[in-house]
Amino acid sequence: MEPQAQESAPPSGFSEALPPGGNTIAAIATAVAAGEGSVAIVRLSGPQAEAIGRRLFLAAGRQEWASHRVLYGHVLDPASGERVDEALLLLMRAPRSFTREDVVELHCHGGLETVRRVLELVLAAGARRAAAGEFSQRAFLNGRLDLTRAEAMVALITARSRRAAQLAMAGLDGGVQRRISALRERLLDQLAELEARVDFEEDLPPLDGVAVVAELVAVRAELEALVAEGQQGERLSQGLRVAIVGRPNVGKSSLLNLLSRRDRAIVTDWPGTTRDLLESELVLEGVPLTLVDTAGIRATEDPLERLGIERSHRALAAADAVLLLFDLTAGWTSADEALRQLVPAGVPLLLVGNKADLLLEEALPAPSAAGQAQPADVVISALRGEGREPLAALLLQRCGLGDVTGLQVALNARQRDLAAGAATALAASLAAAEQQLPWDFWTIDLRGAVRQLGEITGEEVSEAVLDRVFARFCIGK
Repeated sequence: MEPQAQESAPPSGFSEALPPGGNTIAAIATAVAAGEGSVAIVRLSGPQAEAIGRRLFLAAGRQEWASHRVLYGHVLDPASGERVDEALLLLMRAPRSFTREDVVELHCHGGLETVRRVLELVLAAGARRAAAGEFSQRAFLNGRLDLTRAEAMVALITARSRRAAQLAMAGLDGGVQRRISALRERLLDQLAELEARVDFEEDLPPLDGVAVVAELVAVRAELEALVAEGQQGERLSQGLRVAIVGRPNVGKSSLLNLLSRRDRAIVTDWPGTTRDLLESELVLEGVPLTLVDTAGIRATEDPLERLGIERSHRALAAADAVLLLFDLTAGWTSADEALRQLVPAGVPLLLVGNKADLLLEEALPAPSAAGQAQPADVVISALRGEGREPLAALLLQRCGLGDVTGLQVALNARQRDLAAGAATALAASLAAAEQQLPWDFWTIDLRGAVRQLGEITGEEVSEAVLDRVFARFCIGK
């Protein structure tokens, strides 16, 4: 279903209507695969959409071609009169459609050949193939939705967890737009007061500079908080890549199976069993994770095992977090310490002590190679399935995702960059205030902050930026 967003004005610098005439676009709007899916939709939008629909679709009986009504009939090849498919047609006349243009959807049988044939007929009848994201771009340019809602649709489609989908839905409901627009309005209020004093200070009461500074500080703090929340949201959306490393036979594959809750990896008592990277995708407390079970890192002459160890080093370099597993019965060894030194600086690291079932509780912590205690961050028994919940909670906490229940909206990377730029501009404006420079010096960077917030919602945005944003959409959306 398309979002019921509030209509908005087209962005400054763009005409309110798209070019008329032969600018009707079409695309398959559903995922299509051989033997999968019962329904496939071919979507048209533009001035010729209804005319093309009438040319190709024969409605059964005397059904009325009314807007927002579903017609039953057949798609015909006008050249031969052949019935290509039994289908439904949905007509949505402008402006009551997603793009605010005439829209026709042909609901065909799923699969590959039939829907491709229908699309070929539509294109032969005068439509052109839509570019990626072109339907959504038209909705934006025609004032149907703002840029944040358009981007939220992509986030909703690609969400890998329920929590990520909830955040995307908040953006689709206008949560990001409302937050950013409110902050922009507050800055516009201050800018108006400052510029009024630049031109008419003698005719106006004195401006309370302290109050202006306080407002700029408050808006900057909210922007910085939005940037931090956006980083959390990105982790929720894209997930984390977590590498499990350790010496051979410490239980890495057992830990992978424990976290995945299924037998994903082969477990034996022989060291060197894992010769390649094993990956398992799961959702942990609402956060998508890709767990990478690496080959045990040790000196070996086995060429296959050495190849696996090289891949383990690369997995370490690419990981968002690392679980370093060591054997509690052997204690923390120099080999474990050497592995810890391989973890890139800044990457969250958890020291996980395994085989707790073989040790008495009072025997912990295990002595390190240097003769000092090296306690584990968390103790587990992968064999018995013990310690999964504490490990999961600590992992998410170390990655900054310990508590995401209060996260209401999340800016994407483009929006975060602009919000961070606006916060930096406000810092420069506050520096001018601190130096007690004239009002017009305050306004220079304040205008920049207002402009960057306008770029987030699309109120001030260039055509090149739009092309980059909508190029990330799938065809047919």
